[in-house]
Amino acid sequence: MNKVEFPKELIQCPNLIGGEWTQGQGDKIEVFSPYNGMVVGQTNAATSEEVRVAIDKAHQASKTWKATPLKERTQVMFRFRDILHRDIEKISNMVSLESGKTLGESKAGIMKGIEVLEFALSLQNLDGGGKMEVSRGVHCEYRREALGVVASITPFNFPAMVPMWTIPIAITLGNAYVWKPSEKTPLTATLIGQALIEAGLPAGVMTILNGQVETTNNIIDNDHVMAVGFVGSSKVAKIVYQRATSHGKRALCLGGAKNHIVLLPDADPAMAGTGIADSFTGCAGQRCMAASVLLAVGDVEAQISKIKERAQETTIGTKMGAIITKEQVEFLNKAIDEAVAEGATLLLDGRKDQAPQGLEGGYWLGPTILDGVKPGTQAAITELFGPVISIIRCKNMTEALEIENSNQYGNAASVFTNNGAMAELVCQNASAGMVGVNIGVPVPREPFSFGGINESKFGYGDITGENSLNFWSDVKKVTTKWQMQNDHNWMS
Repeated sequence: MNKVEFPKELIQCPNLIGGEWTQGQGDKIEVFSPYNGMVVGQTNAATSEEVRVAIDKAHQASKTWKATPLKERTQVMFRFRDILHRDIEKISNMVSLESGKTLGESKAGIMKGIEVLEFALSLQNLDGGGKMEVSRGVHCEYRREALGVVASITPFNFPAMVPMWTIPIAITLGNAYVWKPSEKTPLTATLIGQALIEAGLPAGVMTILNGQVETTNNIIDNDHVMAVGFVGSSKVAKIVYQRATSHGKRALCLGGAKNHIVLLPDADPAMAGTGIADSFTGCAGQRCMAASVLLAVGDVEAQISKIKERAQETTIGTKMGAIITKEQVEFLNKAIDEAVAEGATLLLDGRKDQAPQGLEGGYWLGPTILDGVKPGTQAAITELFGPVISIIRCKNMTEALEIENSNQYGNAASVFTNNGAMAELVCQNASAGMVGVNIGVPVPREPFSFGGINESKFGYGDITGENSLNFWSDVKKVTTKWQMQNDHNWMS
């Protein structure tokens, strides 16, 4: 399959409550495909009563699931993995249909999700707790226990991958999982829910509730929900974090980014050209790890020429997907105009790119390069969330790092160089949770965990990998003594 396939009729997107697919009773929500601007599906928001009933059922299911041995829970997830591999083409098409990604990007996102799933499968062997005789006849041990019901609110830009950061780990640890997908991209959730049911996940362990702000708030406020995960904009991440923690819940909310790449004159032009261009154009720039600002130190014209060349080859509709909404395209067009008005030069203007034939009604913008952007302007500090990169010219590394450090966000930073000392300088001093050396998108591979700092994250820990385990579970400490001892010490 080389092209996105469109449905012959509207795709219905029900809620999953207590193992049953049910149509929501709230407001109707239409799902538009960014590829052609047409309605391709619809769902109905879950009402407050439906949320209450759903989470009550999840709470009941969590008791049995928590008591199920870890190795038995893992067997369900092994079958889930097999189904995802079997259906990857169908799921990839759905992701592309509703989010605008290319099919290759959609498949890559699912594969990254499967990688997290494989980490979760390893927990039966890696996370066995520990036990030690701490004094004569006295033993202490760790026991990892599920929280009960946990919730996750996920974004539009990765309908499969971001949910798959949390679903495998949270469920394998023994929790019941309540998922509120983005109202812009709810269709993929149905396929993932169906795969879990086919894999044998007990009814109620996975709950899917569609809707908007009201549904989200009803989930967060429910007394049975013990932890809330969120991925989206920093503005909303902060709101969700504050709401959840005000109820005494643990929360980990990942926000936006304004990722900087430091480009040095000794960088390999081919490597820099490909890595940087692919970073800001991949997923049409709609990802929190996309390059947004290029800090050009010294004479780097050869490298910038390669970046432009690579970006020009990234044709929309084939090598790059669509923008999520018409309103976002309008925002990006306005941002480009404002950058030029503030003194930037357009090295590449993606607004001139023609929409793919037959998809003229879609939401399109080609790769755009702004040069000579001034620090402090909108193009330099605002997360645009599109295939736009702003080049800021820097005299030296000190100036480049000062600009990077002034960034309110802290998701990712990278450096392109052949100088190990300069690379280490960036690794040590960049104000970012994830740093790359000659890597345009420094997403860690499992078991290394994903997570930023500063305004890119609200809460403690990371959302994947080993650092996520203590978020989705509790560690109980047990101390036992079965016999009286003849000798005594302070523990006696």
